[in-house]
Amino acid sequence: MIFGKIEYLNLLPFHMFLKRRLKSSGEKGAWSRHGSVPSRINRAFLARRIDAAVISSIKSRRCRCTDLGIVADGAVQSVLLLPGKSRNDSESDTSNVLAKVLGLEGEVIIGDKALHYYHTYPDRAIDLAAAWKEREGLPFVFARLCAHPPHFSRIEKLSRDFLANPPKIPAYILKRQAALHGVAPDDVKAYLELIYYRIGWREKRALKRFFRLASRANR
Repeated sequence: MIFGKIEYLNLLPFHMFLKRRLKSSGEKGAWSRHGSVPSRINRAFLARRIDAAVISSIKSRRCRCTDLGIVADGAVQSVLLLPGKSRNDSESDTSNVLAKVLGLEGEVIIGDKALHYYHTYPDRAIDLAAAWKEREGLPFVFARLCAHPPHFSRIEKLSRDFLANPPKIPAYILKRQAALHGVAPDDVKAYLELIYYRIGWREKRALKRFFRLASRANR
């Protein structure tokens, strides 16, 4: 099985979990090699070059997905809209559509560069997850863990196991990841507290609402 890997801090707990649970050195090696930004992981998954991945929610509508995803119920700090001319982030799929759904103009930035921007200029950008929560009163699901047959049952079990017992991040790993991504350890810890991974009934309601609004915005 080839598992795609989004190289962002928001999946750090799940990455720790997978390192322990992927069965073979071949699977672990493939997982390490197939790391990239969300838009590239989406294309690889939809083209079936990888078997499983956390993919952008806007691309997951017709896929077999688990109840594990990347969710924020309010501000997230790593998905921002900067004032000025409208411009999409080439690393994103969902966040570009979210800005359009919200009717907001500006430059979308996601991931590490957005987190850096937030901590440098905390009052200069719109947090798109916060804007969604303010307008819709719902959390926002940025991505979902999906898989192609015949791997889905295994991935679904992995997702249940992770959600039942997510790993705690040791201080030394937090410090290492902070240095790797250029973010202070305390900021990484605070950032991860804004994110959760279980997609329940409110999150599914939010997904349906987002899909409906996205279809309307693209007419």
